[in-house]
Amino acid sequence: MSSRAKATLAAAIALSSLTIWAVHFQQEQQHETMYKGVLRDDERRREKMQQREADLQESRRKRELYEKVQRVEKKKSVSSRAYDAKAVSE
Repeated sequence: MSSRAKATLAAAIALSSLTIWAVHFQQEQQHETMYKGVLRDDERRREKMQQREADLQESRRKRELYEKVQRVEKKKSVSSRAYDAKAVSE
């Protein structure tokens, strides 16, 4: 084999190896980026659930306070209203 052919073969092997390494590196970077996105989503979801829980507790606290100040009638369910209507008609 001539030295020119050897140089061409070595260059082709080096270029192919570099291309394969670059693609592999790029895939790993994309995988890491996607995983970080999942972690960010989990953190946002956790924060949102904590905020909702805090809002629920605040709402319950306000309801208790308002019920102490004013009388609140409990609404009857649909089934109990149907029962009351049946009892009245008899």
